[in-house]
Amino acid sequence: MTHFDCLSRVCSTCSDCAGGRKVYLTFDDGPNPLCTPEILDVLKQHRVPATFFVIGAYAAEQPDLIRRMIAEGHEVANHTMTHPDLSRCEPSDVRHEILEANRIISMACPEASVRHVRAPFGIWSEEVLTTSAVAGLAPLHWSVDPRDWSRPGVDAIVDAVLASVQPGAIVLLHDGCPPDEVRPGTKDSLRDQTVVALTRLIPALHERGFAISSLPQHP
Repeated sequence: MTHFDCLSRVCSTCSDCAGGRKVYLTFDDGPNPLCTPEILDVLKQHRVPATFFVIGAYAAEQPDLIRRMIAEGHEVANHTMTHPDLSRCEPSDVRHEILEANRIISMACPEASVRHVRAPFGIWSEEVLTTSAVAGLAPLHWSVDPRDWSRPGVDAIVDAVLASVQPGAIVLLHDGCPPDEVRPGTKDSLRDQTVVALTRLIPALHERGFAISSLPQHP
């Protein structure tokens, strides 16, 4: 089964049975000791929730940030242990990447209830879907991607989200950088543009009548 066949079985939006205008903020590739606290500060200031798809290796290094996410009303989700392309991994490695990340999150914060998984790079496979189901994790993709990881500029990030957002949209943002993409001494792995964009995006979404919400129980 191809990636695109698998993607058709993955949730990319969340419908609102009440007919509201809810949108959902998600952050990948953290926690990062520099960027994640700034993201959390902005979310706290505006009193909006988010879901953080964390990399297990980083969660093991930053358990305090996992606990802070949960304490401040956010959700922590699974983004594998080391962020590989799972479609290129052996089945045993896929299972390790997903199940070990779950274990690390639970160790960092036993109160965390991990409900969702997101495949690195958004590349889904039958093995990923099967392993996720066994682990009790719902696969979650996205519908709005401003490519903030590429550092296109704050205006570009804000404009891309506002141009594409619809009720039920799942917005993809980043509070960190995968291990194999970190380049010490450069800005490539920094998420300062995302932080600033978020300070503008939240009020702009509210002005357009959107409610930023936690993911529903049954996406």
